[in-house]
Amino acid sequence: MKNIVILISGRGSNMEAIVRAQIPGARIVAVISNRPDAGGLEFAARHGIAARVLDHKAYPTREAFDAALADLIDALSPDLVVLAGFMRVLTDAFVSRYAGRLLNIHPSLLPSFPGLHTHRRALEAGVRVHGTTVHFVTPTLDCGPVVIQAAVPVLEGDDEDSLAARVLVQEHRIYPQAVRWFVEGRLQLTEAGGVRVKDEPAGSDGWTVPPVEA
Repeated sequence: MKNIVILISGRGSNMEAIVRAQIPGARIVAVISNRPDAGGLEFAARHGIAARVLDHKAYPTREAFDAALADLIDALSPDLVVLAGFMRVLTDAFVSRYAGRLLNIHPSLLPSFPGLHTHRRALEAGVRVHGTTVHFVTPTLDCGPVVIQAAVPVLEGDDEDSLAARVLVQEHRIYPQAVRWFVEGRLQLTEAGGVRVKDEPAGSDGWTVPPVEA
């Protein structure tokens, strides 16, 4: 069994998706939030998962909070730490401590639109395709090796909310898949700084948005 710790700051819908996936060989040992009022804590408790709070406001510096968070995580002996809407920029020391076993999901097709307000920026840029990315976390924000991505079309009349809702559906599909691959030992970091999924079927067909007309 692989022990997994999930970090959240709010409702934790991606955490819910991972829990509901019931991934064979995965044991979710705790859900930790930096906000005492995070809605996801109640969901975790209802599913028999230890729900912990470590309020970042109780610490004088980012470094002090991250050190306390790492101590809490390490006491749980995790094989994987999953960021699921954890709204904190982590220090380099924290990220390095969990190198190769710290996953995040970002609501854009990285490297496009790192950081905040991704849906607004995608609409402003006029892109035809938007999406979401699961990646390993590195000290450079939203620049870690990509594990899996899912794309959605940007439709006429989309606003931030409608586009975000369409992307969120895909987030709930691909994050459990990425965790499953990790648990199965199929994710391999390459020397070139990428990720290879062992035994991943190779496909060559692409797709376009809007479709190419015959």
